Amino acid sequence: MGCANSSAQRIPAQPSQMQPPAPPSVPQQSPRRPSAGYRRMPSDKIASKPGTAYRSSSSLELVPPPPPPPPPMDGFSPESPTCGYGIGFTDQYKLGETLGTGNFSIVREALHKPSGQRYAIKCIKKSGLSNDELEALTTEVAVLKQMKHPNIMILHDFFSEPDWYYLVTEYMDGGELFDRIVDKSYYSEREARDLIKLLLEAIKYCHECNVVHRDLKPENLLLTSKLDDASIKLADFGFAKRVDMHDEGLKTACGTPGYVAPEILKGAAYGKSVDIWSIGVITFILLCGYPPFHDDNHQALFRKIRKGEFAFDSPFWDAISDDAKHFIKQMLVVDNKKRYRSSLHARSPRSRSTNVLTR
Repeated sequence: MGCANSSAQRIPAQPSQMQPPAPPSVPQQSPRRPSAGYRRMPSDKIASKPGTAYRSSSSLELVPPPPPPPPPMDGFSPESPTCGYGIGFTDQYKLGETLGTGNFSIVREALHKPSGQRYAIKCIKKSGLSNDELEALTTEVAVLKQMKHPNIMILHDFFSEPDWYYLVTEYMDGGELFDRIVDKSYYSEREARDLIKLLLEAIKYCHECNVVHRDLKPENLLLTSKLDDASIKLADFGFAKRVDMHDEGLKTACGTPGYVAPEILKGAAYGKSVDIWSIGVITFILLCGYPPFHDDNHQALFRKIRKGEFAFDSPFWDAISDDAKHFIKQMLVVDNKKRYRSSLHARSPRSRSTNVLTR
């Protein structure tokens, strides 16, 4: 399901079993890319827990504001008596093996007793759940209930039991795109184009619904199967936010350091274009196996992002088309008003790059 892993990463930076590779200027075994591929993207959160917003100050430090009470979304509350349709969770589902664990949740496989259908269940223990975590849960459920798109994870049901919340989502045995990148090391342009096109279609739909995801990364993209041509679905809407027609009213600093847009780090008002920046980062990673922005020091990393400092290093990018590089450069634009937007159009059929966005 992927949600548990995402929740587990919403903590300050800690040592990981997989680390980003050395800068690509360092010789590697492969003539084009690191032989071991991308071993770990910077996936620790700016926010220490879901919903805990950190704002950039003039001294470049991240200062947590007082936690606000969780606001209702469209009248939804996790304590709503309509959740679970009045039938107990255990009456309908039998829990199976654990698929993943997170900071405050466990994802388990489950069998729907009446139909025999398999689902993924995000189990969230109520005790110890902070206001910020409850707000993230409320946001995720409210947004997923609204979303109806083939490339967005389906929320089938939600239960509020005495000790646990249960989110019932579709089961996808392909795992996270992150793990597939680790296994493959990198994607061909054709493979990357197909995946990014699906992601762009999902984000275009979100933006048409005036929803900004704010945490796009390979860990939050789930593969529908283990096949090479598996489709993807967007998950983890804990940081999602609705925006108005003017689209520039968000100010909370949240997201994943390696994927966060520069306007968020600058403390400026922002909108839907932050998702496009993140898609640019994902596209870069798919094609070469390492991130465009990486540094062991977060403040140094943030300075690179604010300045848009990245490069298509040789030999890793030598065989990548100019179209693909142009596509990435048009998304990783520091000035968000000049960044591509989330409406698609096809380029020349001869182009090997991904479909590009229109301004």
